[in-house]
Amino acid sequence: MKGISLETKKAVWEKNRRSNYAASLRLEGFDVTPDSAERKLPSKEELLRHYRKQD
Repeated sequence: MKGISLETKKAVWEKNRRSNYAASLRLEGFDVTPDSAERKLPSKEELLRHYRKQD
């Protein structure tokens, strides 16, 4: 039996990350739709660039 590929592991990790993000928003009281877990999240670099630009 072959092991799981790195790409498969990354895909599972990203899906779990998005699902956790949507659950976190729901716990904080935001209105969350089922497709909220499917949208692409910004990278750390994108977030830093966005918030540094606002200062």
